[in-house]
Amino acid sequence: MRTYDAIIIGSGQGGNPLAQKLADLDWNVALIEREHLGGSCVNYGCTPTKTMIASARAAHVARRAPRLGVQTGEVEVHLREIVARKNEIVQQWRENQQEKAAERPTLDLYRDHGRFSGPQTVEVNGRTLQSKHIFIDTGTRARIPDISGIQGVPYLTNRTVMDLEKVPDHLIILGGSYIGLEFGQMFRRFGSRVTVIDHNERVVSREDPEVSEAVQEALQDEGIRFYLNHTIRAASPTDAGVELTLSDDEVLTGTHLLVAAGRVPNTDDLGLEAAGVDTDERGFINVNDRLETNVPGIWAIGDVKGGPAFTHISFDDHLIIFDNLIHGKKRSIEGRVVPYALFTDPELGRVGMTETQARAAGYRLKTGSIPMSRVARAIERDETAGLMKVVIDADTDRILGAAVLGTEGGELVQMLMTLMLADAPWTVLKRAVYIHPTLAEGFFALLEDVQLVE
Repeated sequence: MRTYDAIIIGSGQGGNPLAQKLADLDWNVALIEREHLGGSCVNYGCTPTKTMIASARAAHVARRAPRLGVQTGEVEVHLREIVARKNEIVQQWRENQQEKAAERPTLDLYRDHGRFSGPQTVEVNGRTLQSKHIFIDTGTRARIPDISGIQGVPYLTNRTVMDLEKVPDHLIILGGSYIGLEFGQMFRRFGSRVTVIDHNERVVSREDPEVSEAVQEALQDEGIRFYLNHTIRAASPTDAGVELTLSDDEVLTGTHLLVAAGRVPNTDDLGLEAAGVDTDERGFINVNDRLETNVPGIWAIGDVKGGPAFTHISFDDHLIIFDNLIHGKKRSIEGRVVPYALFTDPELGRVGMTETQARAAGYRLKTGSIPMSRVARAIERDETAGLMKVVIDADTDRILGAAVLGTEGGELVQMLMTLMLADAPWTVLKRAVYIHPTLAEGFFALLEDVQLVE
């Protein structure tokens, strides 16, 4: 049996930096990873998808260039070259993570599957490792719905769809949220016909209705077809690809099927029962506001614990644990301001509550909302799809949440997040001087539109 100061299962965007920081303090650390270092973000999420989205946007801009008086000729998409570029960038990040692990003499990397055999022991590659500090960062995987015949269909997931080297003729996507919409627009811009199926009445259904509708309208304008308030009853393979029978008995045929219908945690093969770690009904690990499980000495980081499933949340999780464990602080995830983005075009930047959530929480509200067509820079760039919206506590004048659906929406919304972090009133920005012409200048009109909601 080998004893360590810390064992970290999973090398995602929380596990990796935590392992490195503890090793830098001369802790003996065991980092267990059965696949590639870097977790979903580096290997199957942020890095590869945004790399390919950049190629899709380049094709889109080239096709639209004549609107701006620029003639480009016929646009050709070479998916094999796009995938090769994506793989090269991913490999660079993998090697970077490998180098960081190798340069720390007190960090041992175990390339295999780790499984609890007790509350302080983990079995890996036939060896037993022991520690009083164990951190779980094993992430999630695609949820495959219980659809008749689905296992007989060569469906794709977010991992495998990025390995295609030929543009699908007709890509059908099950799921109208972040993963489904980003891939849908990407492949539409590569040249595929794209159909999105979702059981909800709106895409990105957790957002306010006007935001969801604006996202859908922008994607429909590019030719994406939507079947909302629909489910798939049955799936079967065909010579050309796949045949799907919908809940209303309509039959759809496509060449490829991408399943993007939610995520499940990678906890079913961790031996959590041997450690006594509690999970919820979906398998996500239960944690308190300091990311501790019900078992002393075991923590959970990132997507595996449920809640906001974003790389930056996983990274912040490790900072909270490190500050509490090493510096004796009492940091908590309670009240954490969470920004996030949907990387479609227009891009949706979001932070805090939606208006719907704020109403449900009982706040008295002020709101402001303007279309991007009122922003001079957006007009000049011919990128006027989308809107800006802010939700304010009428009793304190503090921003509760905001949405910016537009060019660079993810960048812009973080300006409003800064006010939230500073606990400053929204009026600080109301009469600010903005550079003209910039996208941020749109906040002037947005905040002029703020009024009490009856």
